[in-house]
Amino acid sequence: MKEHIHKDVVIIGAGMAGLTAALYCGRMNLDTLVLENGLIGGQIANAVAIENYPGFVSVNGGDLVATVQQQAENFGAVIDEFDEIEKVTLKTTPKIIETQEKIYEADVVIIASGMNRRKLPLPEEKKFAGRGVHYCELCDGHAYDGKIIAVMGGGNAAVDAANFLTKYAKKLYLIHRSEFRADEVSQRRLRANDKVTIMLQTEIKALRGDKKLAAVEVFDKKTGETKTLAIDGIFVNIGVEPNTKLFKDELNLTANGRIPAGEDCKTEIAGVFAAGDVREKQIRQLTTAASDGTTAALLAEKYLAKLKEAK
Repeated sequence: MKEHIHKDVVIIGAGMAGLTAALYCGRMNLDTLVLENGLIGGQIANAVAIENYPGFVSVNGGDLVATVQQQAENFGAVIDEFDEIEKVTLKTTPKIIETQEKIYEADVVIIASGMNRRKLPLPEEKKFAGRGVHYCELCDGHAYDGKIIAVMGGGNAAVDAANFLTKYAKKLYLIHRSEFRADEVSQRRLRANDKVTIMLQTEIKALRGDKKLAAVEVFDKKTGETKTLAIDGIFVNIGVEPNTKLFKDELNLTANGRIPAGEDCKTEIAGVFAAGDVREKQIRQLTTAASDGTTAALLAEKYLAKLKEAK
């Protein structure tokens, strides 16, 4: 039998939104648990230099995450990154979150589960995953010191990854099927590096190699030319997918898989809030994730107060 434990608030996800919510919930003396199946801090934990977060000229993502985590824990929030969630039931009172080891009963659930990086949509991806195809430059970039590296993507994540990987690469290709979407500062830094060749309007058609990735076949849409580039590894940054599979039977998701919730972060179910990238909204930035976490926590406290009054 799994142990049953009651919590005022269970927060699902320990990215910036989830950690900020935990910080505020802890400050309000709410019994708060954060469940995280992956990396604490989410995708921002891998950022080398964040230059658009108020209060910092430049800050390492891991350092920023560690600071917010410490703040949340100092106020009593508990973060569990090792007990994977198996099932959630949100329409009951209290809500039920079943993990591999325990069953939690929570009066409030804040969903801040974030997003996962989209996989390279080629049949050879599984063959070369971890053998030349990677999704985390901070985790795996060091293995390509003095090697030829490709980065796939044209947004800020891809260009920032490429800029970071130039510290290792002998040669680096930035390959993107259309035009840049990254900010001008990051683009200029990349273009100024002699190691880098930028290939826009270029599609990757196939991955080549035996046991490890050895080359990519690319198609230049402007010239109609197909050629093969010898590379040792490719880092893929082609977007993200909301981490909402756990909630598909409990909430009505949008067409793109996100959770509908207004600026108050309230979902269709009373006592359930959505915060950060998982919420359907126009702007997704580190600052808006922190804002969502703040809003969800403060309104969660008001919801809990009404529950107690009703009793």
